[in-house]
Amino acid sequence: MNLKSFDAAAGYLPDECFTREPDLGIILGSGWGDALTMDECLVRIPYADIPTLGGPTVKGHAGEFVLYTLNGRRIAAWCGRRHYYEGAGWEPVVLPVEILRRMGCNKLLVTNAAGGINPALKAGDFVVVRDHINLVGINPLIGTHEEQWGPRFPDMTEVYSRSLAEKLHAGAHRLDLRIMDGVYAYTSGPCYETPAEIRAYKAQGADVVGMSTVPETIFAHACGMKVAAISLVSNLAAGIASTPLSHQEVIAAAEKSRPVMRALIEDFIARS
Repeated sequence: MNLKSFDAAAGYLPDECFTREPDLGIILGSGWGDALTMDECLVRIPYADIPTLGGPTVKGHAGEFVLYTLNGRRIAAWCGRRHYYEGAGWEPVVLPVEILRRMGCNKLLVTNAAGGINPALKAGDFVVVRDHINLVGINPLIGTHEEQWGPRFPDMTEVYSRSLAEKLHAGAHRLDLRIMDGVYAYTSGPCYETPAEIRAYKAQGADVVGMSTVPETIFAHACGMKVAAISLVSNLAAGIASTPLSHQEVIAAAEKSRPVMRALIEDFIARS
């Protein structure tokens, strides 16, 4: 990856972003972009203005960076994400994590909307990601190794922090939400999976499937951050659902669940 592109992005952000390390970094996936409650907004910048990042090309991603406070906590939130399938390479995908690292952030919450594979799941459920399967076979750490990004060969035994996962469960219990642990299968997209692929992923132990989260998580974990990830089951996967899949379905499910998303994030911030 091109370090100069990260330097340019970091150089664009105001000094306020680096005066104090955030208590938590957040990357909000499809439909999650409006699920924030703020006491005070310190910085708000459209993605399109940030060098290397660029505006999102996918509906349901707000496309702005927000530094804000909530109940005394300082939060750096990326409202929307860039995906590898958008064709701009790894830099815009992992740039939010690299900026958080430079800000001194050591905890990250990643959210997404995913397709349900596990038959126990239904649309509107939440899944705390405990592990993942990288079905893409490529990795954002491929290339020249940079010491500031951690070891050349990072251990992946516990990519998702158990302690942070328990905080998500505690919040869901308080809010009386339907939630389970699961394994997230990462595909490149942009097409949805075939029924045969979903059967194969299920046989491998996947509970949900999506086109994000894993690259950012790999990068953050390698850099030494503690990571939690949560999926909203926006639809059932191909071959399980009785109707063709569409992005409109994903957005509609997220809009319906937004009050719950907001409450879950607020609770997680309070516990972190």
